[in-house]
Amino acid sequence: MAFSKQQLKKFADLIRIDISEEKLEKMNIDSVIEWLDKLQKINTTGVEPMLNPAEHKLPRRADVVTDGNIRDLVLSNAPDNAGISRGYFAVPKVMDE
Repeated sequence: MAFSKQQLKKFADLIRIDISEEKLEKMNIDSVIEWLDKLQKINTTGVEPMLNPAEHKLPRRADVVTDGNIRDLVLSNAPDNAGISRGYFAVPKVMDE
């Protein structure tokens, strides 16, 4: 199956790409079409379809409930001690009233 230059230009316009006349002359789309035709002829009966060629599963961590009550440990990382006694991080004012 051979494509004319006009057909290739029409395809390029349909998929919204700009191809110069010089590149259009050099395009060898016929070899790609022949390769796709070969792929169509492969017998795939009995082959399970795949969503992903990698069959491995992602590792998951155990869903363990922890205490989570580590406020003082987290607040020890604060650069400013202004809000630590009240249990929060003090940050600079970012908006005026």
